[in-house]
This record gives sequence, C-alpha cells and structure tokens, in this order.
Amino acid sequence: MSHDRNIWVSLPVPAILIAPDDSIEDINPAAEGFLNLSAKSVIGVPVWDIIAVNDPLEDAFDRARASGTPLFVNDVDVGSGQRAPLQSALQIAPLSGAEGHMLMMISPRELAGRMTQNHSVKSAAKSAIGMAEMLAHEIKNPLAGITGAAQLLSMNLPADELELTDLIVAESRRIVKLLEQVEQFGNLNPPQRQAVNLHDVLDRARRSALLGFGAQMKIIEDYDPSLPMALGDKDQLLQVVLNLLKNASEAAGEGGGTIRLRSYFEHSFRLRRADGTGQALPLQIEIIDDGPGLPDHIRGDVFDPFVSGRENGTGLGLALVSKIISEHDGWISVTSVPGQTVFRISLPRAAAQKEEE
Repeated sequence: MSHDRNIWVSLPVPAILIAPDDSIEDINPAAEGFLNLSAKSVIGVPVWDIIAVNDPLEDAFDRARASGTPLFVNDVDVGSGQRAPLQSALQIAPLSGAEGHMLMMISPRELAGRMTQNHSVKSAAKSAIGMAEMLAHEIKNPLAGITGAAQLLSMNLPADELELTDLIVAESRRIVKLLEQVEQFGNLNPPQRQAVNLHDVLDRARRSALLGFGAQMKIIEDYDPSLPMALGDKDQLLQVVLNLLKNASEAAGEGGGTIRLRSYFEHSFRLRRADGTGQALPLQIEIIDDGPGLPDHIRGDVFDPFVSGRENGTGLGLALVSKIISEHDGWISVTSVPGQTVFRISLPRAAAQKEEE
C-alpha cells in the first residue's frame, strides 16, 4: 500500500492506519507519543487491544467500513495501557484506494485546554493578584498592631479569660500568613535555568514528603532511566513537585494512599506559541495519586488563583505551580476521576536549548 511518508510523519495529530482485519498496520510519530508505545510494538496487534475508548465503537466502526463513510465521535476518553485516558475527538474514515483499510485520527481536547491555559495564566494571575499585592503591606501593618494589642491585653487577664485574645492573635497570624503567600506569588524570581536531572528533583521531593506531610503515603518511583537532562531551575521545580505531593497527601487524608512518580520521554510533544515559534517539550513528569479526585466544580479552574477544593485552602498552591511551569516555557495539565488524579508536567530538554543557541 502506498501513501506519502512525509505527510504521514508530519501529521501533528495521532494517526493510526488499520488493516482489514482490524490490526494496526502503521502509526505516525504523534500516535507513538500519544500512546507512549513504539510503532514496532503495536504493528499487527488488534487496534481495540491498544486503543481504550470509554464508549463501544466496534459496531459503528464496522458500519463505517462497510458503507465507506467517515465516522466522527466527540468527547470520548481515549487512552492506552501506558497512559491515562484523555478526552478526545475521533475521526475515522476509509482510506481511498485501499479497500478495507481505515484511518483513525485522535484529537486530544487536552492540547487545546493546555494551550489556552498556557497563554492566559500570566495575565489571569496578574489581574487576580494585583490588588491583593497592593493591599498586602497596608493590611499587615494594622494586623501587627492588633496582634500586639491583644497580646498586651492578655498579660492582665486571668487564665480562664484568655480565649478571646488567643483567638485574635491566632486569626491575625493566619491572615498574615495568607498575605505572605500572596506576596510570594507575585515576587517569585524568574527561573535560573540550567541542566537539571529531573530524577534528582523527584527523589528530593519524595524523601522530604515521606519525612513530613506525606508520612502516611506510599510513594512509588516509575522512572525512565534514559531520560535526558531538563532545562530548568532546580529549586523552583522542586517547589512544584513538593506542592503537588502535598496536595495529593492532603487529599488522601489520614488513611493514606499511593502516589506514583512517573517520568518518560515523548518525542512528538511540541508547544507552538502565538508568534509562530515552536518549543519541543519531550520530558514528561506525572504525579499520580489514588485519592478521591478533584471536585467537579473546580476541575477546570484548579490552576486559577484563589480556587481551592479544601476547606480553608488559599487556592494559591496550584496557581504558583502553574506560574512556575509557564515561566519555564513548559505545560502542566490535570486529568482527574475518583481513584486517579494525574498532574502532568512537560518540559524542554537542556541539550535542545543549547543546539538552538
């Protein structure tokens, strides 16, 4: 069967060529990246053994083949055994001039969502944080006076009447802590990027978590030992991973749970900016937990400032994570269902940056 190899390799969306017996005849590089599987490993394998879809498609697929008509399926979860499902659109059509052969193209919704988030996160963060930054200093000054006055009053009160002054001091300190987080969000220095071993970052974060907030958790390492060096700020990336591990640990509660730290290389993943320039982001980190999942009402907004699924949460942790990754020219996304939440970070490799320079 003949088809233009250059067009096939250049297609920016995952594409799968399916033989008349429903086995996979070929996949393009974008599909290798999406499935996290090599073409060699899937050729000849039944397509439905590789492609997992949350709606039964076999009958509709057979009808499309028999009638020679295309099939379009929107908003289905598509994945493989090597990656979490992503909401996608499927486009399936007969291959012209090759009877019985079908072409399947997968358009992950995640890409559009992550692109929109990446372009808007800086302006959204500035608008949400700007007023708080201006007020933070003015609010902290009277709070310091209120705290001091409450402490002076407590010195002349009997022990059984200290409850109210203790409450004033405790609540004032809580507000100051929130304001300091707001100031930290706005004052974060630009990343000092250099070659970073991501596994060193993950290991430091894992050890810190197990000694502190994640003592009740089981943390599993699932690393690609051949992963190249990333281009990033080691301390800021450590802050990102620690924040995600803390969120997963808090979501699990006192009973604990399991977190999987996964790294892998996805050579076809590339960010295209609004000005037309591109950036390859082949280095992938996933923080996967088996907790209850994100609440439905915040799932699409978790990276926005002041959005939190926890009672008394500030909603700044994930906003800070998103800001750091955005300033690394990377992407971050989340997929979440009860029993599995996956935060995925995509970063550039150090060698690629040196070659561009």
